[in-house]
Amino acid sequence: MQVGGGIMNPHDKIYVAGHRGLVGSAIVRCLKAKGYDNIVVLGHAELDLTRQSEVEAFFEQEEPDYVFLAAARVGGIGANSYYPAEFFYENMAIALNVINAAWKNGVKKLLNLGSSCIYPKLAPQPLKEEYLLTGPLEPTNEGYAIAKIAAIKMCTYYNNEFGTNYISLMPTNLYGTGDNYDPFTSHVLPAMIRKIHEAKEQGQPVVLWGDGTPLREFLHADDLADAAVMLMERYNYKDIGEFINVGSGQELSIRELAELIADVEGFRGEILWDTTKPNGTPRKLLDSSRLFALGWRPKIGLREGIERSYREFLSLNAGNRR
Repeated sequence: MQVGGGIMNPHDKIYVAGHRGLVGSAIVRCLKAKGYDNIVVLGHAELDLTRQSEVEAFFEQEEPDYVFLAAARVGGIGANSYYPAEFFYENMAIALNVINAAWKNGVKKLLNLGSSCIYPKLAPQPLKEEYLLTGPLEPTNEGYAIAKIAAIKMCTYYNNEFGTNYISLMPTNLYGTGDNYDPFTSHVLPAMIRKIHEAKEQGQPVVLWGDGTPLREFLHADDLADAAVMLMERYNYKDIGEFINVGSGQELSIRELAELIADVEGFRGEILWDTTKPNGTPRKLLDSSRLFALGWRPKIGLREGIERSYREFLSLNAGNRR
């Protein structure tokens, strides 16, 4: 293994795009815990990543050495179905602007965070990196997925044409500290935490989307951040290829997930399934063997992670009531 693009040093300037999001905030926490002390972050009000002029001016002024591209417009099945144009445009614009500005301003290395929704809906399981672009995508989040695929390809094209060192990481379904618990725009796990909690409070059954049969894999955002920082510290794009999967290697059905969350929350009511709502992809398990072969493994088990998330949700809920 050959380290390329320079080795990150504690005082190197590191820009984390999307630092307030689930992934970006976890990356910032991980970097700080490892002793990195020159981390640049800007909120949307200060820097709109969909505006090319603002992004180029920022990179020219700050000249970061390393970039973690974790900014994205994200959401669950409902939000993706209702706002496909917005999900496509915003994610496409962010990738185009940040990756190109990084190249123009001599960034040593960039890590692009993608999503497992890039894979074809009916691809063989578990999902291997080589299955990209081998079949139709899941229609409910196609716009988002196409933007994420384009970002991967953009990194590849810049590496090949300009000799850059941009790597892409494809995480499985994520959850964790700083998650979005909005029942409409959130992903399945945090949405369930809220719905089951509210059903418990009201003494009512909980109604969940689909029939509970799809199989899913979940990874805590802190584990993803650990993998992302490790890859930036030790590996370059020639070592890992076009992109690399990161998952837990453990899967369960949505029904089993609901039962686990109900157990953590102490909910003893009935769980009902609204089969008029979409299930999404029938099964989604990443093959993370290439990353595991590099010596990385997740540290946070699913039950422990859900317990952490529920405590955070209760804290947020209590704060909102004040």
